[in-house]
Amino acid sequence: MLKRSRLASAVLGLAVAGALGGCGGAAEEASAPSAAASTPAAADRKQRLESVKADCMKQKGFTYVPFVAPPMKQTEETRKIASGDYQAMRKDREKNGFGVYAEYVYPDEFDTPMAKPDAAHTDPNYKIQSQLSPAQLDAYQKASDACEVAGAKQVLGLTLKSGMDYFEQHNAAREKALTDELDSDPRLVELAGAMATCLKGKGYAVADTAPSAMAEQGRNSFLEQQDRQGRKQRTDVPDSEPKAKKGEIPHYVMPQLTPEEAKPYLDKEIKAALDDLECGKDFYAAYTPRETAINQQVNDRFPM
Repeated sequence: MLKRSRLASAVLGLAVAGALGGCGGAAEEASAPSAAASTPAAADRKQRLESVKADCMKQKGFTYVPFVAPPMKQTEETRKIASGDYQAMRKDREKNGFGVYAEYVYPDEFDTPMAKPDAAHTDPNYKIQSQLSPAQLDAYQKASDACEVAGAKQVLGLTLKSGMDYFEQHNAAREKALTDELDSDPRLVELAGAMATCLKGKGYAVADTAPSAMAEQGRNSFLEQQDRQGRKQRTDVPDSEPKAKKGEIPHYVMPQLTPEEAKPYLDKEIKAALDDLECGKDFYAAYTPRETAINQQVNDRFPM
């Protein structure tokens, strides 16, 4: 089971400000960007980033616990999925679809606060922030943002406008690499076109047939559905947002759903994910291993 690695398609799941109940800053709200495992060098830089942030927060009078999420367990199955292996991908999609509503149906297998809001998050900083008053939380998050900017400059040599800018730069670097290296590949363009024709024949709408778009269009359609549900539940966010421009991170508002409420949506998602895989069997075999390599390269530059 791939858990959150299905977010390889982008740094997704970012909530509109406050969608996590005010419990997370930019770094905490961003989901895992890739199925690619962190290299030791990237993990070390992430640990240094966290240590610098903790020192910075202490100087500003706040408590912050350096936290690096445990590396995603790499199994033979996850490695096969990351290589575009059809049988491994099918087995995963039969249970999890594109990995959108599965977070709700199997909350114990995912570390997502909005999927299991009453559960203890593995990052101790969620608990710290949850105990602050609104005014304290606002000050905390401003300090956190400033410390993320300072840490990125000190450890990575990156100039950021804000903490969120780190994820924007990561996403832009990934999209540029996919566009430059994969969207212009004649063989991948041919396979993506065949996949699009097949999906249209099954009644699915396909707006963009570029290889990188085809790899993400199925998942994105369910993320957009989930976003509409989240916005209906919330009175403090607009009904919709302008579509993210190329390189920008789309903002999705996750609804609160019980496993029972989410199950019918997951069933539809599984069907769509299996149709997507059947139509894209040859495409994924060629595209996925190259995407995985690009994800690794970008993640090494922007450790998460």
